[in-house]
Amino acid sequence: MKNLKKWTTLTSKMVLDHPWCKVRRDEIELPNGKIIDDYFVNLKPEVALILPITSNQEIVFVRQYRHAVGEFFIELPAGSFYPQQESAEVAAVRELAEETGYVTQEVRKIATLYDKPSKDTNQIHLFLAENVMQAKEQQLDITEEIEVILIPVALVLEKIAQGEIAVAGTVAALFLGLNFLKSGK
Repeated sequence: MKNLKKWTTLTSKMVLDHPWCKVRRDEIELPNGKIIDDYFVNLKPEVALILPITSNQEIVFVRQYRHAVGEFFIELPAGSFYPQQESAEVAAVRELAEETGYVTQEVRKIATLYDKPSKDTNQIHLFLAENVMQAKEQQLDITEEIEVILIPVALVLEKIAQGEIAVAGTVAALFLGLNFLKSGK
């Protein structure tokens, strides 16, 4: 393996410190000695994402508008959380219930991934829940208007290939989670 070296942070300053958006500007020295004085880092909360499957082998998805791109997306239930306030598993179960009204008795960890480690600090914690059941009404945040969609497991790969399901975290959770189920772990 090549002897790669980490970058050195020379200075660091918060340039945006808002409850919904935190951005840090770092001055860094690269291993080759070059200085970059405006490397911006997004300080983001962690994300919990859950792959909920009903006893009928349907996956519970949410369809919602995403303003940054200006489009509607089919995604798995997910949301941000702060590890000092709740665990990733608790956050995943909470988001499932809030966004869909579905509940689960058992959750299994699939993986923990980095979303965009070149600019973002957060991780995505992926969970699997089988035999989920609708038990309550949605409890949506002010910015959420969510349609709950059930898609048979057998159709999910086709929907990814056709671009109907195209959010990276959701796609990763689907591939990892369905492989997890197939391998019987």
